Amino acid sequence: MRWRAARAPSRSCSGGWWGARAAGRTRTRTRTRTRTAHAAPRAQAPPGNPGPVAKILLFANTECYLYNFRRSLALALALALREEGHEVLLVSPPGPYGARLQALGFRWLAAPMERLSLNLLRELRLLAWLWRLVRRERVDVVHGFTIKCAVYGSLAARGVRPLQGGVARVNAVAGMGYVFTSSDAKARALRPFVRGLLRLALGGAHSRLVLQNPDDVALFRQAGLVDTARVRLIPGSGVDCACFASGERHRADGPLRVLLPARLLWDKGVAEFVDAARALRAQGRRIEFLLAGTPDPGNPAAVPEATVRAWVAEGTVQWLGHVDDMPALLRGVDVVALPSYREGLPKGLIEAAACALPLVTTDVPGCRHVVTDGVEGLLVPPRDAPALARAIARLDDDPALRARLGTAARTRALAEFDESIVVGRTLEVYRELVDGASAQDR
Repeated sequence: MRWRAARAPSRSCSGGWWGARAAGRTRTRTRTRTRTAHAAPRAQAPPGNPGPVAKILLFANTECYLYNFRRSLALALALALREEGHEVLLVSPPGPYGARLQALGFRWLAAPMERLSLNLLRELRLLAWLWRLVRRERVDVVHGFTIKCAVYGSLAARGVRPLQGGVARVNAVAGMGYVFTSSDAKARALRPFVRGLLRLALGGAHSRLVLQNPDDVALFRQAGLVDTARVRLIPGSGVDCACFASGERHRADGPLRVLLPARLLWDKGVAEFVDAARALRAQGRRIEFLLAGTPDPGNPAAVPEATVRAWVAEGTVQWLGHVDDMPALLRGVDVVALPSYREGLPKGLIEAAACALPLVTTDVPGCRHVVTDGVEGLLVPPRDAPALARAIARLDDDPALRARLGTAARTRALAEFDESIVVGRTLEVYRELVDGASAQDR
């Protein structure tokens, strides 16, 4: 089978991104109705688009990750694949966004997966479930997002047709995750075991590892986790720069508004953000500090909700919770800050850059690949609340600097991080694997 050339889907901020794919939805629903539990018939190419289709399984650790409105690379890939007539199967643990994915016309299956589970029997059952699924569905490519999904999806795929090297697999690891970034005892204990699993899962000629920044490429190389010939560097998950665009800001005489958009995890630098807010308020500065995001109960580094509410009660920050309309929120702030300890390539910073906002972030992997100090924003050391406060104060004092940094950030987002670039390069990885497998079969 040869991979059909693919196009990234056209998009519209008005909702056409989702609603205009009626033909694709019809094809997907037809396949869903005719499939049985024991057979996975190969779909035929749509008229006018000759050639066989591929079946791609996208596996994520939450169904929200797959759906995440206008922010998910997985959903952008699914739409692009479906537009080309390829089959897409979405897999994640159960949750409310699964129904939304099905409403978009996609096949979504709930995996028996618990993100924090350390129960060996439960994990083996999950691995067996994935293996049966890949074999039954006759999947061509398994694409896992985040470390656990990458490991489990790859192990299952390697176990199907093992004499031929297994089913092709793509693993997208955005950052090193809790096990590699946390210093607590549990993370340190798990680290050698996870390293071993990664070596096993990421190996093989039919595997590709997608990393988002050069620091992670160097880390994986130095740790001997993967053959670097099978690593593909794709910067970030992309952002729709047509939807995330500069717009009219709030009134010029209002207080500076500084936003931290992220899951509320300690390793996102939330504590440093709050400490900087306290310091600047103590100086008498009129600055509003906003948190947009929720604690992640599936992550051991989650900030307790009670702690966040205490910060709100003392007047240090405003907590917006989960925000669906991020473009609108970004049009109402002046600065975006992300004092993270380590990232893959932070989506929140890229979205803010596309909106021509000045950025304040840490000089760590991932973040420093979005911001050059003094060009698109300001870099500060990690875990350094006073330095973060000084950078924010500098932007508060200098509107012209804010404007210059924001303009440069938008220019860089358009040139390097637009979603069409990221989707196109990811589809090239699929094509490389599928065409390579076809040549080997011949």
